[in-house]
Amino acid sequence: MDILHLVDRLEETIKVSKRMGNMRLVDERLIWSLLDQMRISIPDEVRRAERVVREKERTIAQAKEEGARVVELARREAAELTAEHNIAKAAEERAAAIRDQGARDAAQVRSGADSYAFDVLCNLEQEMRRALTVIENGIRAIQVEREQRQNPTDTPSQLPISDSDTP
Repeated sequence: MDILHLVDRLEETIKVSKRMGNMRLVDERLIWSLLDQMRISIPDEVRRAERVVREKERTIAQAKEEGARVVELARREAAELTAEHNIAKAAEERAAAIRDQGARDAAQVRSGADSYAFDVLCNLEQEMRRALTVIENGIRAIQVEREQRQNPTDTPSQLPISDSDTP
């Protein structure tokens, strides 16, 4: 299941919960269920990121192979064209151009793969940070609720208020 969908469900569960001043009373079973689903979903997101990294590495390996193939092809062409001086000179220039183009192509593929992997990993990091913030807020809310149950003499005006507790 998509981690963002689970975060949305957690948020919705909190939004529809009963308000008690600046606090919310949530159904603990629903929160624990969503947290369990998040724990299951996060490894899927990590596996997707690992697949992206493997794809990047595969793309780089293909670019290197293609570069080596192009260089070998250029060497063979150069060897065949050494019969005459002018032809040999032209072949050397062509081989150099092919090597340079192969190197540029490989660098471009490598750069694109790196950018793609970086973007995917950055997005994953943001999603995981958002999910962690939601989880931490949920834990804090449950802790406050437990403290209230343990100290029933506290009134809502005596409870700590933080910006992160408001919706």
